[in-house]
Amino acid sequence: MDDIQNKIRQLEIEIDTLPIGYISRKNINGKIRLYHQWNENGKKKSKYVNDEVAEVLANLIAHRKELTKELKTLRLLLPVNTSEVKNTYENYITEIITGEQLRLFSSRSSNYNKRSLFDDIYSFLNSETDSKVLILYGLRRTGKTTLIQQALASLTPEQFNAAAFMQVRSGDTLAQVNQDLKLLQKRGYKYIFMDEVTLMSDFIEGAALFSDIYAACGMKLVLSGTDSLGFVFTSDNQLYDRCEMVHTTFIPYREFERVLGISGIDEYIRYGGTMSLGGVHYNEKSTFSNIKSTDEYVDNAIAKNIQHSLKYYQDAGHLRHLQDLFDNDELTSAINRVVEDINHRFTIDVLVRDFESHDLRISARNLRKDREEPTDALDKVDIKTINERLRQVLEIRNRSEQSVKIEDSHRIEIKEYLDLLDLTIDIAVESLPVVNDKSYMTVISQPGLRYSQVKELIRQLMLDETFKSISAVERKRIMERILDEVKGRIMEEIVLLETQKALPNKEIFKLKFAVGEFDMVIYDPENICCEIYEIKHSTEATSEQYRHLVDSRKCQDTEFRFGTINRKCVIYRGRTMFEGDIEYLNVEEYLNQLQ
Repeated sequence: MDDIQNKIRQLEIEIDTLPIGYISRKNINGKIRLYHQWNENGKKKSKYVNDEVAEVLANLIAHRKELTKELKTLRLLLPVNTSEVKNTYENYITEIITGEQLRLFSSRSSNYNKRSLFDDIYSFLNSETDSKVLILYGLRRTGKTTLIQQALASLTPEQFNAAAFMQVRSGDTLAQVNQDLKLLQKRGYKYIFMDEVTLMSDFIEGAALFSDIYAACGMKLVLSGTDSLGFVFTSDNQLYDRCEMVHTTFIPYREFERVLGISGIDEYIRYGGTMSLGGVHYNEKSTFSNIKSTDEYVDNAIAKNIQHSLKYYQDAGHLRHLQDLFDNDELTSAINRVVEDINHRFTIDVLVRDFESHDLRISARNLRKDREEPTDALDKVDIKTINERLRQVLEIRNRSEQSVKIEDSHRIEIKEYLDLLDLTIDIAVESLPVVNDKSYMTVISQPGLRYSQVKELIRQLMLDETFKSISAVERKRIMERILDEVKGRIMEEIVLLETQKALPNKEIFKLKFAVGEFDMVIYDPENICCEIYEIKHSTEATSEQYRHLVDSRKCQDTEFRFGTINRKCVIYRGRTMFEGDIEYLNVEEYLNQLQ
């Protein structure tokens, strides 16, 4: 023990002699300048350095980080101060439940249907695999605790007697958790479920402890938490090749219906993306039932998730270009703005232009061009005021309010983290006859989040004096038209996203022509064939819906590029049937058959 303490003292002395912080790059009047930045007494410090000095500093900072990791590992080998131990007969430092308390805890979800992810957890607990841990992670309210309770309830009596649940709290350290795991191991506990482990500030840098010591000795450890990005960093570093990952964030329609007992694509559009306890009060208590709860979710589950992970990963050295946004408390605003406009083309303009509701602009255009009852009612409302009210509700800052100049590097990194959170996915957009004109549309995996923002737009529209002067019947028609159009766009994205996830060996994309488009193409590159689809938020079948599918020129061009067309379908909300050689598919039935 003395040797360890001496080594710790030597490391502490050496670390104190090395520089802290990071090297940042700033574009100033077209020139790249390097700065050494660090925090001192709670204040940010910055100093310009030339290329040569920057290289030396970067090497010294990297060496400090390596020594810091070594120091943390050595400290875990020291016993915890007994004054920190709770005065209970169990002598655990962290919050741990076993026995009857654990049985009561596990019984809370006994009547709930299981997600398909449960099979992965069950297989892990009953496998012979050693030296690996299971990571159960995902955004808030996506069913992690329920899965843990169901996993506990699935254990045999013998397994359950050797099971424990640890609730990690803010302020708990890896050293304290390590002491409790030692005690649990000594007492014969083998199945350990640890919730919110990323609340430990030193988790990301010290997580190898769980696989290298405890899992290697035969313990089955399930690590859970809402800090999804932290788990991604850990799996790529400390737990590389020593963990199995189970991600709960993406909740497909079939699970929304089967697990919660709630059916209907419109219900999924309104509230899909999180798991409720289900039942009759789901809509009232849903995360996305109003804009306030949605904003809290975006802030706490997404924006703070990213910031928390980056803060503790490599001692905040991985913030990269987002450091200035983070330091000036503007990262949340940037992320909120991205989410508001997420299912449109993801460009730098999303982050820097003055805020304007995309949904309001599209609805005004479409109402103006309506074939049956055209109206310019939305052209007459006070769009500037409506946009400003909506911007304030969403807590989005305009360019004049941003102290940090948003650059393309910010856009790229925010998008990377949203992808890692499984919150966003890119859908390809192909074009004919220009075969090299390929782009992508970004869609969000939680439709309820987007839809709640549209409901807030309607609420702000109702406050407009000009809009209130329109007849009640006309106001109702316009509001229903706005909502129906948005539901149509969201439904199309749901179908594209879920099809892409269910068919990884196929290419899923939208196909655009000079005039018109196929809403979805499923291309089989191995067999050189494809299927073409239109997606309509309608319960009625009309010939207008499939006019592109029967356009001989479009079909010829498609077959030349993607092979034989084996199927022509319209996905809609009506009953499944055939109209000639056009297949009509009910959207709920289509989504339920995807696996």
